[in-house]
Amino acid sequence: MKNLRFLIIPFIVCVSACNWFKSPPEIGKVLSEHFKNKIYKDFDTVAYDSVFAKTMDSLSIGFTNPKTIKAFYESNKNQPKLVTKFYTTGELDSLTVFLQRSEMHGFNPKIFKTEKIKSLLNQLSANQFKHVDESYPIIAQLELLSANAYINYNNYLKYGVINPRNIFSRYYIKVRRPDSAGMVGLLSSENILDTLKAVQPKSEQYKALQAAYLNSNNETEKRILLLNMERFRWKTPEMGENYVQVNIPDFKLTWFDNADTVISMKVCVGGKRESGYEEKLKAFAKSGNLDDKPKNHETPLLYSKINSIQANPVWNIPVSIAQSEIYWMARKDRYYLSNSNINVYYKGKLINEPNTINWNKYSRDKLPFKFKQGSGGGNALGKFKFIFDNSSSIYLHDTNNKNGFNLANRAISHGCVRVEKPLEFAEKLVGDSYTYDKLRAEVDLPPIDSTHVKWYKKRMAAKADTTKSFQLKPAWFGPKKQVPLIITYITAWAQNDKIEYRPDVYGMDEKLWTAMKKFR
Repeated sequence: MKNLRFLIIPFIVCVSACNWFKSPPEIGKVLSEHFKNKIYKDFDTVAYDSVFAKTMDSLSIGFTNPKTIKAFYESNKNQPKLVTKFYTTGELDSLTVFLQRSEMHGFNPKIFKTEKIKSLLNQLSANQFKHVDESYPIIAQLELLSANAYINYNNYLKYGVINPRNIFSRYYIKVRRPDSAGMVGLLSSENILDTLKAVQPKSEQYKALQAAYLNSNNETEKRILLLNMERFRWKTPEMGENYVQVNIPDFKLTWFDNADTVISMKVCVGGKRESGYEEKLKAFAKSGNLDDKPKNHETPLLYSKINSIQANPVWNIPVSIAQSEIYWMARKDRYYLSNSNINVYYKGKLINEPNTINWNKYSRDKLPFKFKQGSGGGNALGKFKFIFDNSSSIYLHDTNNKNGFNLANRAISHGCVRVEKPLEFAEKLVGDSYTYDKLRAEVDLPPIDSTHVKWYKKRMAAKADTTKSFQLKPAWFGPKKQVPLIITYITAWAQNDKIEYRPDVYGMDEKLWTAMKKFR
């Protein structure tokens, strides 16, 4: 009996080492039961791991997010999670249907390897393997290609295929982009079909553009629609129900409230950069000569909140304008500065007699002066400036030159946005008659409310008093609440049951199209 015990123990160890009692992994159980095929009970995890690793190395070169996908499978011991959970339920087949239909969003199904995934599904479904190891490369490819396609499809629809901040130099709107946590969440989904349905864009603007895209036979028109569908996929900041939009190609400012238009007016925006700008910029970088510096006054795209209104504003003239315009005008006409109500400062101190400055002593690229245009009728900013935080020193403002609003192409400013109806805009911002009448008094306009007439009369009396020196100064007003503002660039959108189209004034459609071509 004792000798028999010593014989049994080595036998059990040997059997255990040879995996005789080891059950197949989950994928083996699922496929064995689904196909009623016993070969999958012999599924060898070690052998499959080796095939999976080689497949990962060969396929991940073409993946958009290879590090995230590799990390996910490493943390899950290379298990074919998607095939295990979604092959027998038919959800991988549903994935291919969505990928095939990606044309309705302007994508080419080839970018998702759709036909290859369908072929792999067919090979697995044919159930023709004589040995289980013949299935390993099919399962590994199906798993990884499905994972990559699933992530990309979701990301493209949810965030867009292009990060605008990577291709546009003056795009300062923060956009949310895919992150690894979100992608891992996708690969850990419990229901692929629900996720694919949920990610379909729900914006009314997007759906209207998409319908027009699917109904159009004009390639130029389809291209414009596709570009703007992409813009509506970008995850820009939530504007809320009440916000102001400046659309550069439309040369319009619109105040929206629950999708209804509260006010709308023409605007003038920054002029288009010089043709051949990139090459000229390289030449300037080499020479350092301001005469070689190309002009770029394009209004940046940005998101902020309007936080204050300045009546009778002072214009702090930017260095670029001082160098390119003020310097030459002052040299040409010694009285230009005083006649234009422009003060000159040297090391922070006001120069009382700017007409005496000998401009020949100074090169315009090293001007030691700062220039400010005082409040008044000749001020380039007009009577109102609408201020919001941004890194480009951009603001909305009135103008003393109203002729620009009669032009079809109103890309004529130095970068700031001139508004056609500043008083109407200010009234909406301040939001109450008391503050609005105070504001009107500052620009010599009578009040709307007759009980406020005394402010107006007091101001007019002060201006008329010749015994005292009346000095026009800026006055600050706060809006009733800070109003979100987005300066954007949309060349096609739905309005009144039709699609409106506008010219690509800055050439941004061209640049976006170049970036998107690989997805077509």
